[in-house]
Amino acid sequence: MSRPRGKAAASVHFRVEVLDLHAHLFGVTLTVTEPARAQRFALPVWIPGSYLVREFSQHLQGLQASQGGAPVALKQLDKHRWQAANAAGAPLELRYQIYAFDASVRTAWLDATRGFFNATSTCLRVLGHEDRPHTLDIARGNAPADWAVATGLAPQRVDEQGWGTHHAADYDELADCPVTLGRFFSAEFTAGGVPHRFVMTGAGGWADTERLVEDTRRICETQIAFWHGDGAPPFERYVFMLHASGDGYGGLEHRNSTALICQRSDLPARRTGDAKPAALKAGDGYTTLLGLISHEYFHTWNVKRLRPAEFARYDYDRENHTELLWFFEGFTSYYDDLFLRRAGLIDDAAYLQLVTKTVNQVLQTPGRQLQTVAQASFDAWTKYYRVGENTPNATVSYYTKGALVALALDLTLRQEGRATLDDVMRALWQRCEAGPMRETDLRRTLRQLGGRAYDAELDAWVHGTADLPLEALLQALGAKVQHDPAPLAQQLGLRVAEAGGTLTVKAVLRGGAGEAAGLAAGDEWLGVEFAPARRGGAPEAWRVGKLDEVQALRGPRTQLTALVSRDRQLLRLPLQWPAPQTAWRVTVGDATRLAPWLSV
Repeated sequence: MSRPRGKAAASVHFRVEVLDLHAHLFGVTLTVTEPARAQRFALPVWIPGSYLVREFSQHLQGLQASQGGAPVALKQLDKHRWQAANAAGAPLELRYQIYAFDASVRTAWLDATRGFFNATSTCLRVLGHEDRPHTLDIARGNAPADWAVATGLAPQRVDEQGWGTHHAADYDELADCPVTLGRFFSAEFTAGGVPHRFVMTGAGGWADTERLVEDTRRICETQIAFWHGDGAPPFERYVFMLHASGDGYGGLEHRNSTALICQRSDLPARRTGDAKPAALKAGDGYTTLLGLISHEYFHTWNVKRLRPAEFARYDYDRENHTELLWFFEGFTSYYDDLFLRRAGLIDDAAYLQLVTKTVNQVLQTPGRQLQTVAQASFDAWTKYYRVGENTPNATVSYYTKGALVALALDLTLRQEGRATLDDVMRALWQRCEAGPMRETDLRRTLRQLGGRAYDAELDAWVHGTADLPLEALLQALGAKVQHDPAPLAQQLGLRVAEAGGTLTVKAVLRGGAGEAAGLAAGDEWLGVEFAPARRGGAPEAWRVGKLDEVQALRGPRTQLTALVSRDRQLLRLPLQWPAPQTAWRVTVGDATRLAPWLSV
């Protein structure tokens, strides 16, 4: 057992036990040593980093309370708060179960293969005690004997497998340290003089874990040097928790850890003999995984410490609105791929392909002309996480548009020669003392380092809907911008799914040919029909299952009839074929001029 650390005595104690693998239940015991009279409790309704009210209390069941061995009545006050009819002073105990069958990084999961939980969906807040020390006893219960534990919490009294008691300074720290359980691959490395641990569940023995850990280490070293030079990062330990699944992707940042999900096919495969690893390409699944790792690690600084002023203290009971997600998510999205290049994991061409992808994602979203990226940040709670068929027409992503704002600012600063966005980020870290930040802090820092005001740019790019002047900026720094034919779906103003010979319309983009024809989300596009080639002849009709087939069948004709099924009704929709449209392709023009930007 590890020796207890010198921590202030905790007044809130949690015991989370593996209760039933097949029923997917964690058992939770909460002990409050010095409760208030009529003590109140609440379970958060959201988890920081994922801006949607998720109603975690729906998975809490069997809540009971006792004091001195006698039952205590509980009254539910609303959807996520309870009040106990207890006396003050004497220890109060609550017991309940958490149903854990959400495979995402946001809540909790438990089955015969692994376990995972966040305190926000598992541990009740003891109202009035949130700033006091907490302990979390992670109990094996009915877990298999060979399962182990990983978490960013400080161990207080644990065994070699990690089971036992961990310490948190307050509820915020407890909420910010997820826990993973199971039979997992585990490796350790040092970056910036600080121990890092990489644990992974769900992967096969074919995965090249050595390469994955080494590439992760290079990302960490590069980012720590970016923020602190030769100095140490603002944490004592860091844990990567990756789950490899058949079909999943996502990540959630925490103060000294991150929870990640990837597809198993995205993991690097072991090489045979002396074979060298293939150069990474922009479209590789492994490149995507490394970008995710880079993104969540960068959040250690940009949103977990340097953060919106509105997040100075989280309110777990309701939405926490801010207009700054374009900075904290968007600028992180800019730097995540850039650090893959600076760490030497991809080359200039691959990085510019990733830039190309981001540019086209934004330009192919009609909602960019309706919603500013500041509005998109504020509306995250009601729009970004509630995707529907009209989403691309009404919204813009604060991730992708925010990344382009960062790109435009960085290239503008570099072209003017007085500073870079790197300098700005580090200056903001110092100016805000690694804490709450407002947009005015960014504006003042830009003025200080850039030698002029950048208000006009921010007003247009962040609070306006005009497209950014990226083509000229990229070319000035040594990149080459070409305009190639856009994908067929984009030219038609559609987003479609093609599977098993079935062509389904998923979204109809504003102002496109598909909208003019009357196509709607959910339509099954069955075939195409053409007017008779000669007067008195019969129409020509064909079954289709892919858009490429529509293109091939139409030939030089510019008019056709789309044959669709909508709510089991067959419709004939006249479609005017649109004029050709283009998409961006950014490539290396002058590598020497690119080097100061991409290789720093």
